[in-house]
Amino acid sequence: MPPNDGVSFTSSSFKIPSLSQTLASHLYRARHSAFQLIHSLRKSSNFLKAPPGPIAFGVHSLIRSSPLLCCASLSLTTQSNNLPKSPLLCSASLSLSQPSSPDSAHSGSEVPQKGQSTTAGRSDEERVLISEVLVRNKDGEEMERKDLEMEALTALKACRANSALTVREVQEDVHRIIDSGYFSSCMPVAVDTRDGIRLVFQVEPNQEFHGLVCEGANVLPMKFLEDAFRDAHGKVVNLKRLDEVINSINGWYTERGLFGLVSGVDIFSGGIIKLQVAEAEVNNISMRFLDRKTGEPTKGKTKPETILRQLTTKKGQVYSMLQGKRDVDTVSTMGLMADVSIIPQPAGDAGKVDLILNVVERPSGGFSAGGGISSGITSGPLSGLIGSFAYSHRNLFGRNQKLNISLERGQIDSIFRINYTDPWIEGDDKRTSRTIIVQNSRTPGTLVHGNQHDNSSLSIDHVTAGVEFSRPLRPKWSGTAGLFFQHAGARDEKGNPIIKDFYGSPLTASGKPYDDMLVAKFESVYTGSGDQGSSMFAFNMEQGLPIMPEWLFFNRVNARARKGAEIGPTHLLLSLSGGHVVGNFSPHEAFAIGGTNSVRGYEEGAVGSGRSYVVGSSEISFPMLGPVEGVIFADYGHDLWSGPNVPGDPAGARYKPGSGYGYGLGIRVDSPLGPLRLEYAFNDRRAKRFHFGAITVATGLDVQNHGDSNSIWLSQIPK
Repeated sequence: MPPNDGVSFTSSSFKIPSLSQTLASHLYRARHSAFQLIHSLRKSSNFLKAPPGPIAFGVHSLIRSSPLLCCASLSLTTQSNNLPKSPLLCSASLSLSQPSSPDSAHSGSEVPQKGQSTTAGRSDEERVLISEVLVRNKDGEEMERKDLEMEALTALKACRANSALTVREVQEDVHRIIDSGYFSSCMPVAVDTRDGIRLVFQVEPNQEFHGLVCEGANVLPMKFLEDAFRDAHGKVVNLKRLDEVINSINGWYTERGLFGLVSGVDIFSGGIIKLQVAEAEVNNISMRFLDRKTGEPTKGKTKPETILRQLTTKKGQVYSMLQGKRDVDTVSTMGLMADVSIIPQPAGDAGKVDLILNVVERPSGGFSAGGGISSGITSGPLSGLIGSFAYSHRNLFGRNQKLNISLERGQIDSIFRINYTDPWIEGDDKRTSRTIIVQNSRTPGTLVHGNQHDNSSLSIDHVTAGVEFSRPLRPKWSGTAGLFFQHAGARDEKGNPIIKDFYGSPLTASGKPYDDMLVAKFESVYTGSGDQGSSMFAFNMEQGLPIMPEWLFFNRVNARARKGAEIGPTHLLLSLSGGHVVGNFSPHEAFAIGGTNSVRGYEEGAVGSGRSYVVGSSEISFPMLGPVEGVIFADYGHDLWSGPNVPGDPAGARYKPGSGYGYGLGIRVDSPLGPLRLEYAFNDRRAKRFHFGAITVATGLDVQNHGDSNSIWLSQIPK
């Protein structure tokens, strides 16, 4: 590895003579050398006794009629701090001037003579024959570094041996030598020789790089700077390469949305480069509530600390626009705000910014009513219709705590639910949420115990109460742990408790009208972008705890995975799910296979029900017209020969095959009610079936799982 002993990083400042003083001395020598160039041209004209042709006449005319003052200068500047980038601006210039006549100087004003301006213009274009072009050091001696001499010669375009040149062409080649980045000054000198006029470019190379000092870069990684300057140690500083490094540093900040850039560059004696980096630190974060109608500041209902604790941007760190956008999204997902924005403003201290979080609150709660369709209920004229009435409050005590009380009622099924959620327990730094649930539900038992020969139906009653805690584990991963008590049993059409179905299969594990269980729940979920079709993985485990002798003791695991991929204009989605249960569990809790969210082409639960299962699905969707997408799909499910292991073998009594596949096509519509799907499927038994359902939850659309049925719930959400 090349030596890097001279590379250092420090947070303290020190004073070294500025590069501008060195450049000033170069400019003085440039002017002096320019006068020498004109003087040389004048001397060479004295040897021309009789101008033999146009070229000699041109030299004579140039010297006699329009003596020129010529100088070369180099300026090194940086752009304003207000600009997103700060590249070095390097330029070389030749200034051409014509001294006024003595009379003009005496009178204090210059009166142009007839033809004077046109004569000066012609002087710029008159050509001088050059016999030889050389590159020398600032003292006119041969350069020790032949590679630098070659760099200068390579940069020349117009100045070649045995060529007739104008002053403008010489000026442009001086620009090119300086623009190569290796030289701090370039001075053209004309030398008269017996072979003709020799044009010598006297150059002064930049210093060799021996060290780096970078101040103000608190978040820029040291390795980034080491890699940028690693190959430059001991080499002549190239200003073009230095400009690229500065752009890369500024690009590093821009890519990460950070407020930072290189604000100053100095090259000191000894080959030390000093980079001054300006980073905008967050000075203060405040919050302002705005009126939803007027946009004027108003008093809010939410406690400021409830909102500010959601921000990952903290005081004293370099402000990141990307991090600020994530903070805006986080506050928006609280569900309390109609609009959220972060406004950075200059702080009193230089190099710092104040952040103002502007929020517009939504109404915090109210009553709602609506209706829906349960696709899992297929018998009866109105059995699939569901109505609801609910009260919700999303900002209890101004702390974003949520209370929801709802009643959903159909001809067969009903759910009464009370949910209380604290999305961030006060005093917890891990963003842990707590949810308390009390629920009383009645759902159809058709998934496992359907198809009664006497056309009777049964329902499953659940009374559930418990608490669960959730928190993010790492980016895109979340975990949940909970404890629930459940009291469940079966009833006939008249509401009487029953313990066996029409086929004599038991409906409870205990043999009593109801099963009691205390269930510990653990779940871990990975979500990709969160969009429909993005990657997802979920693992769930439920453990029955036999605290009391009659309570059920079992273990149930379930896993789901989904992966999407873009293939040209189409989107491929693969999904796989599976599960297994051991121990003493209620037969109606067996894994049911078949239906809208399982194997399409079959009725709900018609493929099988068992202690184990696996279901795979593949879909290819493609755009059709506007919000409408087409889809082709294929599903397969299997109970892994576990159906007979369910108490009473309800699947065998109903001659369920235990495995099956389905395929078909359908459409997806992004409707005002939310994303909906309509599919037509065939199964391996040559049966055909329509499936209708929802894809995702959208504003104003709740997708509920009524027991084991798939339902679309349309609610009137208060504005």
